[in-house]
Amino acid sequence: MINKTVRDAKEAVADISSNSFLMMGGFGLCGIPENSIAALLERDIDGLTIVSNNAGVDDFGIGLLLQKRMVKKMISSYVGENAEFERQLLSGELEVELIPQGTLAERVRAGGAGIPAFFTPAGVGTEVAEGKETREFDGKIYLMEKWLRADFSIVKAWKGDTAGNLIYKGTARNFNPMMAAAGKICIAEVEELVPVGELDPNQIHTPGIYVQRIFQGKDYEKRIEKRTVSKD
Repeated sequence: MINKTVRDAKEAVADISSNSFLMMGGFGLCGIPENSIAALLERDIDGLTIVSNNAGVDDFGIGLLLQKRMVKKMISSYVGENAEFERQLLSGELEVELIPQGTLAERVRAGGAGIPAFFTPAGVGTEVAEGKETREFDGKIYLMEKWLRADFSIVKAWKGDTAGNLIYKGTARNFNPMMAAAGKICIAEVEELVPVGELDPNQIHTPGIYVQRIFQGKDYEKRIEKRTVSKD
């Protein structure tokens, strides 16, 4: 029987080396691979390229990798909540490729689907289009965007089984499923790891064929970027 389980996050990321190209699921702090990021922080590596919608906040998630100067390039669609990200960008310390959010999602999805390029109207006539091919379809100009694929995709799911099948919960699904498919090696951390056969096949979001390593995480903080409460 297939068993893709590894002991913990430290074992899962042990072969990620300097200058690796990574994808990290999550949206802000929602659905991020907390355990894997913590394990990466213990590694003596740098020069990472990371694809992520954004880099969360300064003192948590990918923000910690930025603080430790482990990242040379971010491919993202938003930088607004991370002051260190913004500082490194403006000072020229960090290379940043900013992409419209829908285009980022589609470039990752295309990578997982084996589609090397596609055309989109998003970004036409802006800095996003610089150096890229454009083409007219039915009287409208479209911009060619290329797929994104990674050495490692690191995702976080709610439940998973030992064969790597994953179920995400609510909005924590976000970029995780498409990134799982776009990495040569997919590392999945889950809140609950169960034997094969425990998950309802109709509820699985990421089939195990896309996942190479899986482990049960622990001590999830699940931070909220901006907590808003009503007045009594």
